[in-house]
Amino acid sequence: MKYALIVAGGKGLRMGSELPKQFLPIGGKPVLMHTLQAFYDYDREMRIILVLPVSQQAYWAQLCREHHFTVPHEVADGGETRFHSVKNALERVNTSGLVGVHDGVRPFVSQEVIARCYEQAAEKKAVVPVVNVVETVRHLCQGGRSETVPRDEYRLVQTPQVFDAELLLRAYRQPYTSDFTDDASVVEALGEPVWLTEGNRENIKITTPFDLKIAEALLCSI
Repeated sequence: MKYALIVAGGKGLRMGSELPKQFLPIGGKPVLMHTLQAFYDYDREMRIILVLPVSQQAYWAQLCREHHFTVPHEVADGGETRFHSVKNALERVNTSGLVGVHDGVRPFVSQEVIARCYEQAAEKKAVVPVVNVVETVRHLCQGGRSETVPRDEYRLVQTPQVFDAELLLRAYRQPYTSDFTDDASVVEALGEPVWLTEGNRENIKITTPFDLKIAEALLCSI
């Protein structure tokens, strides 16, 4: 069984909008619908679990009716942090299979990247898509100084991060710490290796008004 946990708990603060960013329209349809559609198009038998704050669930149901959105999915309650949101969704996951965790505001993940992450996770158990760093990176030091670091030693992390179900369930039994910035960091805390695979540059995370403009341009080019 393949699972996709789509985590969407944004409040739209950096977007400067009262409407949470996952509900903002691109191409006349909420961002989140594009994201769910990408996983449904990859595998129509996949079990899609959308994680939303309780306060946003009624509005999501309304949007689904208005847009006649019929991609099958379940809705799980969001938690205090991303860690707690994913943990809530994992209560619906069996101990066998593969679980992908994806940001709800990354609607442009390619079919090739989704397939590659799940296929490699079947063998390696923990796979994360990444892209190269193309700009110069500087490390902030004490005393206001900074220094250039070799960018070829770093990668930018994307989602979906895909894991063996038993491994991810075991990882999320750990107590929460602020060091858990994504699912890979939770798995690494067990001492398990995380493998990297190639992501796609278009797989942006929409968090600012500029990102929204880029998203509209990407949608027109697809």
